[in-house]
Amino acid sequence: MAWFSLVLAGLFEAFGVAMINQLQKTRNWQTIVLLILGFGCSLLCLGYSLRFLPMGTAYAIWTGIGVVFGTLIGMFIYGESRNWKRVLFIAIILCSTIGLKLVS
Repeated sequence: MAWFSLVLAGLFEAFGVAMINQLQKTRNWQTIVLLILGFGCSLLCLGYSLRFLPMGTAYAIWTGIGVVFGTLIGMFIYGESRNWKRVLFIAIILCSTIGLKLVS
């Protein structure tokens, strides 16, 4: 359950980052509420995960998931660059995240 919570935390973080980007485009209260909910849920799930997982591993995986999905959201929803180098480094982060799961 702790790993599931950690994955949810990373996804909520990516959602929060997407809402930061959206807030730059449309400043309204709905976006602010979604931003706060995204990061709030992320921190709650991360806090739960830290009860059962080592802090270094959990933090690395949480930020890795946030980076990968945040970048993918930027590429597919906000039209950011899809350069092959960018995709390569996202794959490296993803492989490192999976590696941390396998060794812990």
